[in-house]
Amino acid sequence: LCHLRQGVNSPQFSGVLRQAFVDFLKELKRNGVTIIVRVCEATYNTAILEKEGIQVLDWPFDDGAPPPRHIVEKWLKLIKQKFRQDPGSCIAVHCAAGLGRAPVLVAIALIEGGMKSEDAVQFIRQKRRGAFNSKQLLYLEKYRPTMCFRLRNSRCNCFVQ
Repeated sequence: LCHLRQGVNSPQFSGVLRQAFVDFLKELKRNGVTIIVRVCEATYNTAILEKEGIQVLDWPFDDGAPPPRHIVEKWLKLIKQKFRQDPGSCIAVHCAAGLGRAPVLVAIALIEGGMKSEDAVQFIRQKRRGAFNSKQLLYLEKYRPTMCFRLRNSRCNCFVQ
């Protein structure tokens, strides 16, 4: 996603990068993603995604850190609202490496949905080996659900890649 400034057909996109983006977009659409939460610094133009009906929310916070309270509050409000409106929908969340900031938010959602913190960490690490640093693990260990929402479909449909 680093070179989305002028569009997929711009000279900045090599054939490989263009195909990677097309595949990425197909994956987002296949999973019903309509919102991406970007928790790192903005490195790409969101216009292409928005043109495809995918909203990008920028909620950056420090790399290696747990999310600040205001980010957690926005995240919980978003997932509560989105999954009540459309229980089968999907929210994508990403950071730079996909090993800290984004996985912490996914873990919070899983914990709020009734999963134990250690189970959420294990579930995420099955797909993202090396996810979470010690500070983030301690944060998740101490995290207590505030909403305890339950989705209508009690199966875990979380897709981690």
